[in-house]
Amino acid sequence: MEDHERGREAFASEEEYRLHALRHSTAHIMAEAIGVVFPGARFAIGPATKDGFFYDVDVPRSITPEDLARIEEEMKRVVKRNSPFEKKVVTRDEAVALFGAAGQDFKVERISLLDEAAEISIYDHGGFVDLCRGPHTPRTGNCKHFKLLKISGAYLYGDSANKQLQRVYGTVWPTKEALDQYLFRLEEAKKRDHRRLGTQLGLFMFHDYAPGAAFWLPKGEDLYHTLSEAMRTLLKDEGYVPVRTPMVFDKALWETSGHWAHYQENMYHFAEGHHHEGASDEEDDSRILGLKPMNCPSHMLIFGSQRRSYRELPLRIHDQGVLHRNEVRGALGGLTRVRQFCQDDAHIFCTHEQIQSEVADLLNLVRRVYECFGLGFQAKLSTRPQDHLGSVALWDQAEESLEAALKQAGLEYKVNVGDGAFYGPKIDFDVLDALGRDWQCATIQLDFQIPQRFELRYIGADNAEHAPVVIHRAIFGSFERFIGILIEHYAGAFPLWLSPEHVRVMTVSEKSLSHGLAVTAALKAAGVKVTFNNNDDKIGKKIREGIGDKVPYMAIIGEQELESGGVAVRSRDHGELGALSVEDFITRLRAEARVPFSA
Repeated sequence: MEDHERGREAFASEEEYRLHALRHSTAHIMAEAIGVVFPGARFAIGPATKDGFFYDVDVPRSITPEDLARIEEEMKRVVKRNSPFEKKVVTRDEAVALFGAAGQDFKVERISLLDEAAEISIYDHGGFVDLCRGPHTPRTGNCKHFKLLKISGAYLYGDSANKQLQRVYGTVWPTKEALDQYLFRLEEAKKRDHRRLGTQLGLFMFHDYAPGAAFWLPKGEDLYHTLSEAMRTLLKDEGYVPVRTPMVFDKALWETSGHWAHYQENMYHFAEGHHHEGASDEEDDSRILGLKPMNCPSHMLIFGSQRRSYRELPLRIHDQGVLHRNEVRGALGGLTRVRQFCQDDAHIFCTHEQIQSEVADLLNLVRRVYECFGLGFQAKLSTRPQDHLGSVALWDQAEESLEAALKQAGLEYKVNVGDGAFYGPKIDFDVLDALGRDWQCATIQLDFQIPQRFELRYIGADNAEHAPVVIHRAIFGSFERFIGILIEHYAGAFPLWLSPEHVRVMTVSEKSLSHGLAVTAALKAAGVKVTFNNNDDKIGKKIREGIGDKVPYMAIIGEQELESGGVAVRSRDHGELGALSVEDFITRLRAEARVPFSA
């Protein structure tokens, strides 16, 4: 049976359940249609997804966009036929015989892994049979409003050691209106793609010589710095102390923390020393070093470097150091999945009694920051994974503490069973952008394990030694990922405080050059990020360029402005503002450029 399917109890509502059934049913319909267009096609898996469905298939040649149109036509015929989805339960031997006769050896392979006595469910619609445990819609006629979207490569069962198949993606919705709205959002998402806008706006670039690492160009570096400093200021006001820690550590540190056993495959590690042909054993006596993928072990060393008292707690340490993670190359994608990045990373060392209030404060801080960007969010409580450190009792205590804080904050949340970090449960936050898409960003992770592994202690009010609790937390997550999200959320039209260019001064003719220089100097002296376009282009072209570059304000200087000493202001968001004195313009800019979540 397909192990990606879920029962009714896994869904938050009847609506979600029905949507899942609709999408899974349409995946079966698409598979039948692919078999008509490509006789002999072999099918692997075809699950429902968050926004649609896909099927991994093996066919004799590459599937083209023209083929998608043919497949859609066949799907329409299947829908019009209105065949019922009928469930049958068979033995393993019967299933092997059925799918073997059909040439579906991927299905046979999966069935063969099941217990000999297993009862296996299959679904039949109009003679097309697939291995599946459901759920499905009553009939194929329920699946009218669909669209095939794209084709990509996919390894059989997601394993790069296996054969590469083709993955056909589609979407389906209960109504035509819902389908049209989704397709509109897809087109809008293409326009907002941060990779395209990042190039267009001169924010960042990538190069094959540094896979998974962004080059921040001047405008992008300005944006990055603004975001970083805003967070530093906020955390200083919240009682955090900044630190900077090394990038390279001995393997022994990662063994102590548990990362070597649980995270080694995602780390960059290498041998210390000079290695050359003919080197003696003495010369080649090296130790293994690793680039840090996270800051927590180094913060444990800071806490443990001196005797600590309960009066120092909570101790909140903030670090924006460079991190490296060895992500699979195929998973890299613009800024949202990189190998080198920085986080607004922090660790709070506290007592057991302080957990509830610290987590409550963090939940409020997360809400406060995201609201300033116009980002909604959803909270997820992730519980004990199978591969974990520490006792079940300690995990239960940690999970209860996080759940109590969520309830106290009045936040709705989902529970992701078994999705916690290996050292503790966590609350993850998916932010919702302007298109309603969700992105995983903030995290609050409770950790009773790593402080014990580092033998961290503080002296309590009872003069006895106690182990602190550590709260791992980030709000933006990685700056790279968060900036990628913001680029798409704002479609590149950043709010003034975040924009790398506040104002572009432009002259109508050479007569206005001296006044343009004076206005530019006055704005710069007032702390405004200003540029001056005094080239020979017509003013219409200069304005079009400013619009294309998504500059928040254009200050236009013609003969009238030369006489008045002011500027004609055009706002990206509000259109023509008319004539303003330079002083009034600066006052407006200062008010708008204030960081929204500053104290």
